[in-house]
Amino acid sequence: MHLASGRAFTIPIFSCLVILFLLSHSPVAQTQDKSAQKSATPSPSPSPDHIINPVAVEPVAQPTSPSSQSSSSGQQKPNSDFTQGPVITNTDLITVTVTVTDTYGRYVSGLGKGAFTILDEKKPQEITYFSDDDSPVSVGVIFDVSGSMGGDKIKRARDALSKFIQTSHNMDEYFLIAFNSRAQLLLDRTRDGNQVLDKLTFVQTRNNTALYDACYLGVEKVQRGTHPKRALLLISDGQDNNSRYTFGELRRLLKESDVTLYGIGILSGSDAGSSMGMEGQGILDELASVSGGKAFFPRSNAEMDDIFEQIALELRHQYSIGYKPVNFTNDGRWHKIKVKVTPPRGLPRLFVRSKEGYYAVTNSR
Repeated sequence: MHLASGRAFTIPIFSCLVILFLLSHSPVAQTQDKSAQKSATPSPSPSPDHIINPVAVEPVAQPTSPSSQSSSSGQQKPNSDFTQGPVITNTDLITVTVTVTDTYGRYVSGLGKGAFTILDEKKPQEITYFSDDDSPVSVGVIFDVSGSMGGDKIKRARDALSKFIQTSHNMDEYFLIAFNSRAQLLLDRTRDGNQVLDKLTFVQTRNNTALYDACYLGVEKVQRGTHPKRALLLISDGQDNNSRYTFGELRRLLKESDVTLYGIGILSGSDAGSSMGMEGQGILDELASVSGGKAFFPRSNAEMDDIFEQIALELRHQYSIGYKPVNFTNDGRWHKIKVKVTPPRGLPRLFVRSKEGYYAVTNSR
């Protein structure tokens, strides 16, 4: 009885061992083992090189599928420094409009890139863009029609403006802003210079002077113009008594913008020596200088005609110079620049006029 019961117990144990051996060496078991090993291997996380965009843009959150969310659970997250703010790289090209004249005030064209040196905070920069093309301009004509411009001032200025239009590039576009107590856009983006003159034929001079508001509007309009080259013609006696914007705010805007302002002071004989006249001249001088332009104060009709023609010629004989500042940081600081020119052999000393600097704006561009 003991022997029989021992045999009965041994046979089932032996049968179980045989079955386990066959299952462990079956193809199904091997496949499951390999898939388990594969799922245990972690997938490579994206490197920072795949996250950073070389262009300065605001990072956009990418939608994640449910499967990727479940597979990433329990794993270490990549460094969040790449996703918490804008990735800023040095893609800023600083462009400067440069006017070159000789000792007689004549414009000098035909110089090559090698004749120019540009300093940013006294450090030489590599010029990466250079052009001396006769390119069209987006021009904002800002015309004072306040009470202080009464008499024959308006007619004199309109007649001289026709000289500017005749001499300008035939692809120039014009914006016309008239101002007295408030600034008003009379013409928005036209290539027909005669329309500008027609609009000024029957204007009436009256009320106060919102000169700063008109200039502010002019900068905003020409910056939306078709052409990358932009200028303002401010025709006024320079007096302001009704603007919402202050002189300091307008001055700051001109320093920040790429718009060149030319002031034409229309002064009568009594204006020139008065305190109001002197103050007006100082305002026009400062606004023009800070933008890289120039202010003029003609004393006769013939001189006024020459000045308007001279401004048109200047806009057609300028140089555009561009560079990427070394170690540029968007810190909002004012950077002083200086452009120098070395005259070719045989030419006398040359003079350069341009903006004096730029603000390194804090937002990405």
